[in-house]
Amino acid sequence: MPSPAKKRKTNASEPAAGRMRSIESFFAGPQPQPKPLSNTTEIFQKKNNFTDEELARKLQAEWNQDDDTLQPSASMEITPPSNTLKDTTSSPAGTLGANKPAPPGKTFQNDILSLQSPLGSEDTIVSFIPLDESPLVFDPSKYVVELQKHWAQDSGNASYALLTKAFVLVNATTKRIKIVDTLVNLLRILIEGAPDSLLPAVWLATNSFAPPYEPAELGLGGSAISKAFKNIYGLNSQGLKALYNKHGDAGDVAFEAKKRQSFTLKKPKPLTIKGVYESLVKIARSKGTGSQEAKQRIVERLLQDTRGAEESRYIVRTLVQHLRIGAVKTTMLIALARAFLFSKPPGAEFTVEGMSSLASLKKEELTELYTKAEELVKASYARHPNYDDLVPCMLEIGVTKELLIHCGLALHIPLRPMLGSITRDLSDMLTKLQGKDFACEYKYDGQRAQVHCDANGKVSIFSRHLELMTDKYPDLVSLVPQIRGESVSSFILEGEVVAVDRETGELQAFQILTNRAKKNVDVESIKVNVCLFAFDLMYLNGEPLLDRSFRERRDMLRSLFTEIPNRFTWVKNLDATSTDSEAVLEFFKNATEVKCEGIMVKVLDNEARGTIIEATTNDDNEANMNMDQYEQDEQVPAQSKKTKSTRRKALLSTYEPDKRLDSWLKVKKDYSASSDTLDLVPIGAWHGNGRKAKWWSPILLAVRNSETGILEVVTKCMSGFTDKFYQANKEKYAQDSENVISRPSYIDYRGEPDVWFAPQEVWEMAFADITLSPTYTAAIGLVSEDRGLSLRFPRFLRVREDKSIDEASTSDFLAGLWRKQVERATEEGIHDEKDENVNEELEL
Repeated sequence: MPSPAKKRKTNASEPAAGRMRSIESFFAGPQPQPKPLSNTTEIFQKKNNFTDEELARKLQAEWNQDDDTLQPSASMEITPPSNTLKDTTSSPAGTLGANKPAPPGKTFQNDILSLQSPLGSEDTIVSFIPLDESPLVFDPSKYVVELQKHWAQDSGNASYALLTKAFVLVNATTKRIKIVDTLVNLLRILIEGAPDSLLPAVWLATNSFAPPYEPAELGLGGSAISKAFKNIYGLNSQGLKALYNKHGDAGDVAFEAKKRQSFTLKKPKPLTIKGVYESLVKIARSKGTGSQEAKQRIVERLLQDTRGAEESRYIVRTLVQHLRIGAVKTTMLIALARAFLFSKPPGAEFTVEGMSSLASLKKEELTELYTKAEELVKASYARHPNYDDLVPCMLEIGVTKELLIHCGLALHIPLRPMLGSITRDLSDMLTKLQGKDFACEYKYDGQRAQVHCDANGKVSIFSRHLELMTDKYPDLVSLVPQIRGESVSSFILEGEVVAVDRETGELQAFQILTNRAKKNVDVESIKVNVCLFAFDLMYLNGEPLLDRSFRERRDMLRSLFTEIPNRFTWVKNLDATSTDSEAVLEFFKNATEVKCEGIMVKVLDNEARGTIIEATTNDDNEANMNMDQYEQDEQVPAQSKKTKSTRRKALLSTYEPDKRLDSWLKVKKDYSASSDTLDLVPIGAWHGNGRKAKWWSPILLAVRNSETGILEVVTKCMSGFTDKFYQANKEKYAQDSENVISRPSYIDYRGEPDVWFAPQEVWEMAFADITLSPTYTAAIGLVSEDRGLSLRFPRFLRVREDKSIDEASTSDFLAGLWRKQVERATEEGIHDEKDENVNEELEL
């Protein structure tokens, strides 16, 4: 194998700018030692045909002259995250620096020249910052002054190295307290030392760069990242594939490739938090001719400027939108709330508690203070989910009640919707709402929509996940002038968009709605007609209605807006109490007969005090957690239960954005009626979020291919598990146990969970129906050449201890169930399959 130097001489006829280093120069074994250099002056007298080493030495001399007042802060040879100096006394005899210590900032080892961060550099300071300490003892002022001296050269912008350090620490633990503490301390340093970098840091740490309702996407395919790996790290297709097969994560591939890189011939420019964020925005805004080339240049510049393997890892994970640090939205809001109790930016007029004051509080007092601040920040974000508005507001006024005024409910900015808790069946629902007045509503099989209209007539429509979909429903937009009464100037209402037969008003299946185009829809060309079934009013004529009871909000909606048959109307409802069980049962049956998913049940009026209710527990005496602690997860109580009396918070009928409360309950047909079940094999999982952060959730499940023995992935599930089961499952599949394995060759899946389970159990699973999927591989080739099958609304029932893996459900059996489902649908006039992406939206 020729050395890089020989290869250069062979291709000497090429222009210098067109030469690229080969894969051999990065991954080849030890090379023959070059001849000892007589002195450095000879090297610089050469005009052409420098060897890599000679050119590197020449560049170093030039950089040293450029940096008389500042030591080099970037390394040509990638070093461990601590950036400690290597032992330089082991260089071979006859090479520069042999048998003597290297000068400050330089090391020579195995004939490889590298620039290291000297003691006292920013990297060294960052490496010693104990970000994971308790905020009660962590003092940012110990580090801010020194860091600001380095940041001053980048207009005061904080370096990306600091954010990387926080990512590394967060990724190294699953303890929620440690994760929050690390983020709190990171934010405190930025608040006190670089306030302008706080907002970009929040965006990057939450794995995003814009609010969900802004149509901004990076639009980077796997080819762009692969090309960048090849151009910056010298990888070829074979080397890239080998690394990816080994690690399965693009960020880990970048980490390994950067470590293997001996040196670069360009002085890296230190990355800043603000600079990385602005690069993402530039990528998202690149449109039209030449945009892909522009995006490619930005990606490669980011990778080129990373100063270490960890920075490379997290830059790439950011680019592929899969940060994997476990810092979800709720965690960041908690960290922001706590950080502003400790710190404020220079010159700010608001008061803070301060570290000494908070450290003197009793545990209960501190918890109460934390909770009040967190609920305030969460409430503000739930009403106005945009960090671009929230973070600057907090920098100005801190954590005060004024947040809800300055950063509260606003037109054309979607509030996060209130969510309903799952109940096992009607009897469970009636038990929860015993003694209360409630409304039962049809739960239509459609798409939840939030409609905003201002005094000028501008209309915005948002999905449940806050995505802007105004262009998808121009027919609904055109209805607004007709449905609002004369006294209505502005409003925010919520409803369900359902496909209907315009002539008969008959409800059509969700599959029909998915056939409708999503962008640039012309009213004249619409073939799938829809009706908006309105059920709530949250804002009217400039006044938020969130604190009004559901009965009041509903009465205002129905009295101030006008129905248009088969286009805009109210959800069908029945007002009842827990004693009206027969009427409720009949209403539920009617809902399912007209192709609804089930019913929603909502408390009509507020209660003035707490109430005694029946809390369900299973046979193992496991308490069912209060549903208002849930964030985005769902839990279905175990079937066998006993009851005990307990005091819980009163069920309010106010609209609580982004909360899942027992004042809204859903009873769905797939949870109340027995149907076909599948025996699936759990083969992997992800780290849970929110209250499930300490467990595995969701869990990946597979069917068995009876011909090949391959396990084909069919779904992931997070419903039906008790806390006790989650705990036992996490202990069984602990990351350091023999039950957790590397990616097995006998599993067919296009994704990568956080851990792979050694297949050894069979679980019985219930589900609503089966859908075609571009993601899952179960039964691929049996019903479609390029798509597999997946399950909608999967729910865990029990572990089948009487079955081995060889007795798990097969892909043939799954395909048979799907065909029966298609036959039933055909008889009902349904001919289209659901789209997997929309199904997963509903599951969430």
